[in-house]
Order: sequence, then C-alpha cells, then structure tokens
Amino acid sequence: MKRLFLPFVIAAIPSWATSPSGWGVHLGGLSSPQYSALSQINKTNVARLQRAWFFPAGDNGFRFGANPIVIDGVMYLVGAHNAVVALNAATGAKIWEHSIGDAQSMNHRGVAYWENKDRSDRRILFTAGDQLQALDATTGNPVMSFGDNGKVNIKNGLGRDPDTLRRMQSGDPGRVFENLLILGSAPGEEYESAPGDLRAFDTRTGKLIWTFHTVPHRGEPGYETWPPGAWKYIGGVNTWGEISIDEKRGIAYFPIGSPTYDFYGADRKGANLYSDCLLALDARTGKHLWHFQLVHHDLWDYDAVAAPKLMTIQHDGKNVDVVAQATKHGFLFVFDRVTGKPIWPIEERKVPQTDVPGEETWPTQPFPTAPPPFARQKFTVDDVNPYMLDPKEWEKFKEAVANSRNFGLFTPPAMVNTMEIPGNNGGANWGSTAIDPKRGWLYVASKELPSMLKLEEQKATRSNFSVSDPPAQVGKAIYMANCQQCHKADLTGQMPEVPALTGIVSKLGADQVKKVLHDGQGQMPSFARLSELEIDRLITFLRDPKAADRTGAPPLPVASARSVPAAPRPPLTPGNPKRYWTGYNYMNTADGFPAIKPPFWALSAYDLNQGKLAWQIPIGEVPNLLARGIRNTGSIPSRGGPVVTGGGLIFVPSQSDKSLYAYDSETGKTLWSGKVLAEPGGVPAVYEVAGKEYVVIAARDADAPRVRPGQPAPPADPKKKVVQGYYVFTLPK
Repeated sequence: MKRLFLPFVIAAIPSWATSPSGWGVHLGGLSSPQYSALSQINKTNVARLQRAWFFPAGDNGFRFGANPIVIDGVMYLVGAHNAVVALNAATGAKIWEHSIGDAQSMNHRGVAYWENKDRSDRRILFTAGDQLQALDATTGNPVMSFGDNGKVNIKNGLGRDPDTLRRMQSGDPGRVFENLLILGSAPGEEYESAPGDLRAFDTRTGKLIWTFHTVPHRGEPGYETWPPGAWKYIGGVNTWGEISIDEKRGIAYFPIGSPTYDFYGADRKGANLYSDCLLALDARTGKHLWHFQLVHHDLWDYDAVAAPKLMTIQHDGKNVDVVAQATKHGFLFVFDRVTGKPIWPIEERKVPQTDVPGEETWPTQPFPTAPPPFARQKFTVDDVNPYMLDPKEWEKFKEAVANSRNFGLFTPPAMVNTMEIPGNNGGANWGSTAIDPKRGWLYVASKELPSMLKLEEQKATRSNFSVSDPPAQVGKAIYMANCQQCHKADLTGQMPEVPALTGIVSKLGADQVKKVLHDGQGQMPSFARLSELEIDRLITFLRDPKAADRTGAPPLPVASARSVPAAPRPPLTPGNPKRYWTGYNYMNTADGFPAIKPPFWALSAYDLNQGKLAWQIPIGEVPNLLARGIRNTGSIPSRGGPVVTGGGLIFVPSQSDKSLYAYDSETGKTLWSGKVLAEPGGVPAVYEVAGKEYVVIAARDADAPRVRPGQPAPPADPKKKVVQGYYVFTLPK
C-alpha cells in the first residue's frame, strides 16, 4: 500500500451541495453520507408520517431504484420510458421531461447536477448507454455545446478500438467536483469486457480532463502485479458503485471492482492492482495518492461497491478523519482519510489454495481485527433455511451444502461444487451504508445470499450442431449450456437479481433479446461469442420452451453447446489457452428465499469511536412467512439501503412487505413502517421545501412487463393501477 501526505486545499463549495434543506447530490452529498440534518420528522412524530404524492416512473427494470436529487424545490429523477424528468418537489407536478429515446438505456440510479458561479448555467448530467449527456436544468433541452451536440461517447479514449467494446455505461451518476464530472463505468467482468479506467470530464465542454488506468500500463506503479501487457486484454477493475469526495482536501475515493474474468484468473497471475481496492486520487488531476487492496487476485467477484464513507471519529483520545469501506465479503475496513493508514490493524492471513489448472491463488488475504464482520462468513448444514415448504427441497439443500467444497471465507472456486459465503451478491452493495456524522456511527444494510460455484471449461469451438437438427432442441441445448445456471432450467430465474425468462420474447421482441444477448445488461454478461445461428436457435427455444420436447427426437448433448470466439488473446497458461466459467449460482429456494436461515436482510450499527458493533436487526418481514407465524426474518434482500436523519431516524426500504421502515438510530427499535404498492429499493432521499420535510423512495412493479430500449411500451391497461415510481411521505398539516 502506498501513502502520500497531502496538504489541505480549501475549495469553493457550491451552495446546492451543502444546503441543509436539500438533497442536491446523489446519496445526499459529494461524500456520499446518506445523511440529512433535517429533524422536523423525528422520533416523536414519525408514527404520523403519511403519503403526500406519487409519481409514476421507471421502465420496469428489475433494479429500478433511483435516488432523486432536489435543488431549489425542483426534483430531478429518472422517469418513465427512458426519460429524465423535473418535478415540483412539494407537489409532484411535472415541470419538464426529456426522453432519451430507444437507442440507449437510461442510468437507473439517478443524475448529477452542475452550475457555474453565478448560476446562469445549470446542467443535469447523466449517462444513457455509452453516451454522457448534458441537459439545461431549467428547460430540459440538450446543451448542444457539450461534447458533440450534447453527447460524449465514453467508449472513446480507453486505449482500444471503441467499435470492439460492447458497453461502458456508468452504473452511477458520478460526482461533480468544481468543473469536473468524475465518472466510473460498468463494463462487466466477463471475458472481453472493456477496461474500467477512472475518468474526469469537463462539465462545460465534455472534454476528457484526466484518466487513471486501473490496470496499469507499462511504466506505471502496479504494472508488475499483472502479466506483461495485461492492460491490453484485461477488463473490469472498474468503479460501477459509488464515488465519494472530500471537498476540503480535493480527494476522490473509489471502490474498485474485480478483474476479468470474475471467477478464474490464470491469465492475470499476480495481486492485480488496482482491482478490489479502496483507491484515493487527487480529484483535480487523477494523481494516485494511496490505495489499499481489500482482496488480492479476486476469484469471488468481491467487488468493492458501496460508497466509501467519510467520517470524523474519536480514536486514541483525538478526532481522526477516516474513510470506511464496507465490502461484499462482510468486512468493514477503516483508514485514516489522508494517509491510508488502517485505524485498527489489518492482518494478512493464509487462505485456502486452488487446484484448478493454470490458476494461482494469492496465499493470503487481509482480515481487519476491528470492527467485527457484519455478515456471516460460513455456511454449514446447520445454517440451511428451515422454513422451506417442501421437505424434499430442504434435504436437497442440506445435501448440497454437506457435499460442497467448503473451507469458509475465500474458498477458491473449483471444478466441483464450491461454497461461496457471503456470496458474490451478498454483504454490502451499492447504497448499503449510511452515517450519523454527529455520533461517529455507521450503518450497513447487508444481504445474506450464499452462492454455489462450479467451474467448467469453455470450449474454444463452435457448437457442434447441424442446421438440420430441430431448432428448438438446439436452442434448449444452448440454453442449458449458457443460461440455466443463473435463470434455472425451467426459466423461472432467481429474483430479485435474476429475472425469469418465461415469455421474454413476446414481452421484449426478438430484436431486443438479441441486443441484450450481444451487449449484456446489468449483471448479465454479454454472449457476443454466440453466432447468429446459435442466437436464432436460442430465441426459438425461449419463444416456446415446450417445443423442444415435442419433436420426439432424443435430446441433443449440452456439452457441445458452449461456444466462445477464437479472438486473439494471450494464453491463460503457456501453451494451454483454456478458459473456465461458472454462473453466479445464487442459492435460492423455490419460494425465492435465500437457502441460508434468516435474517436475509439485516441492518448493522457500528460505533466507530470504539470499533464495535452496537446492534444488528432484521430489516422488514416476508408476508408468507408471517402468515405461518415466522417473524424477524428480514425481507428478501434488494440493492439499496438506509438514510440517517438529524431527527434520530434511519429510513430503509423492505422489498418483500413493500414497506419503508423508520428505525431509531440509537437502538434499532421500529418506530414506523409505511406501505407502498410496489417493491421499494434504492436509497431514500430526504429534503425540505418551504419549511416542510419530505422523504421519497423509488419502488418497482415486479409484475409489470419489462420495457427495454428499442421496444415500444405496451398499450396502457386502463384497469391496471400504476404502482411503479416514486412515493413521497410527509407529516400531516
């Protein structure tokens, strides 16, 4: 780990970023505090909270959970049908709407805002697909002087042919600091994914100002932690999560994700800086200040995602400015904000080693000695969820756990069933941490979602099928080889993260399904390696899965349906260009519950002045478990998390029971829950207009047909009530 002492730099801070009455920045501030100083709604009156208004929005994306921003009484948000919308934040009345069109999908987590010193130029900045765009915040019209007629192609400037890059859209609105928009990206972590360079663009012109190579180029520090020339073919190592900025010092903090490929790294032997790091850069120049690698040579998809939290705590009798990073694998790392020195010792401990051909596991991993973990890091037979309705399913999971390779945390993926706990979708994710800056407390909403990994070889040959073979049978074989590990053999998916594919072709249309297969989307990787004929056969199967069984012919072999391109690429091991692959393989029951016993979704409170866990509670309930008298399980987990307020409250969404909860920030006691008509997610926003405090949360309609770019919205059903959008709560008059 390298450290650099940086002198304090005092910068002008715009009023919209610091106003105590507004929520002018994604997650409540440039430091991503997820905190509001407002206290009109507090412990004494929160029980009286009621819905003020509702605004329909979103395109039924299964991760819709935008965190709107509010400036001068105007709310800016992700609207319906791929649009950016401005509303009256007190009434929900629409001021303007700008449609992005069908070509690119709108970033579902929100937008960024910039203004010049005299406020004569005010802009909304966002990414839609691979285009960074700017709108006039007053009118919603494109700022034509920005980039090329209002757009900047963020595929450019990455050291590769942009036409070969499948997707680069940022998963986060980014951070506006002075006249810069600092941006990460979400290229995915599959083979052939794009690089995850960190970049800053001029908010006025769209010009690229600086770039930091997260896979170092020759001559840059960290180059020696990769094979020579790895930057030319390794992808990922990106910030698809949230960025935090220390405005006073001009330091930007980035949680960095895993490298390609997530679960097998024979072509990237070494520690792999700056993957899985907390990275501090000079916000103005992109210069490296310090870093700490949270996972060496990641083989578990243990991206650092949640926003680094900037706090001041009491430590050894003095005030210390710290940055705290929660992780997917259940640890909370805490560092001196300026030097990167750990506040409590972090030990390198030996971990299990791999037996997969060509792989070289890193011998140790960092373990914080304090604070204690917030998520479970082992999963045994005794931890299997006892509340499954089908006793046979319960026994099946117990047998799977008992027979898996299971050495606890950092068990490397193998060519047999391998337990991963907390899981590649477990622990802390985006939006999952919040702070109380007055008390030095930090809160983590965490997911308990173990996975069962199993590597298999990806054959570097085309599918071994004849054009005369029944198309639906070919499609089924391709589906079973490429898709069923995540979407399940019966196409029912693993909600809330993996959607069902039943009826997907009729819902989206064949052209849109082809686009998603080629480009990837969200957590789903690209399957551009499939030929046009293979995709055609796969769509035939998805259109009518039962057709494969009506042919009367014997099933075709699944093993020959794995297909990868013969693209030039360094051999994974000398003379042995093999690749291995596994699905994310979430361990969910037929009822959609995690296979581990409750709580599934929990809120942990840390007193960082002492480095101790103060309390931990389940978030929400599961209605059909409640009906059986089973309480305190926590909701089925979603992405997003809490907001803390000056009124002593924590607001956090609960998906299963469609509720927004308010807890006492000191004790965790439930003080209020408000029902919504859809599944709430993302991060609430807290703001004030004309002396009145409001709380808003986004919620998705899980039952609605999903509409994607390129696919026209279906005709509105006048009998169906619109329930997806933004729910706003306030106190009665």
